[in-house]
Amino acid sequence: MPYEWLPPEGGEDRLQLWPHRSLDQRGFVWFIGMTAALIALPLLATLGNPVLWVLLPFLIGAVWSIWFALRKNGRDRDILEDLHLSRDRIQLVRHGPKGRRQDWEANPYWLRVTLHPTGGPVPHYLTLKGEGREVELGAFLSEEERLSLEGELQTRVNALR
Repeated sequence: MPYEWLPPEGGEDRLQLWPHRSLDQRGFVWFIGMTAALIALPLLATLGNPVLWVLLPFLIGAVWSIWFALRKNGRDRDILEDLHLSRDRIQLVRHGPKGRRQDWEANPYWLRVTLHPTGGPVPHYLTLKGEGREVELGAFLSEEERLSLEGELQTRVNALR
């Protein structure tokens, strides 16, 4: 699961959430290399022919486009959500792409963990509501992971009260 309960530290529970990362750096290099080789394979028949120079820019453009799209997707997945649970405060810190940081705090006594089966951007939309503000938790998780997380989170929040 792309979330983990860290060991309690100073009476505070900590939850970290992150998106799935199925393609590591080594896999990225292999994918780009194999794609370039497979796209270039038909060009071998045009070696020594002026047609090669007409097709070559399209080959380079296609490989560059794939490289750019995968790199952008990788940067967009650089999200980390940290949830700190203590008796007097609950704090959610979201580290987004490009170093963007968002903070949210609430009193655990008034906190509401809500799983919206419908009506959200995704099925079983998980939110935390407290101090007049509602925030989404784990937007990148799958439906089953949000269902599982909601039960675990509700149990830990109830233990704080």
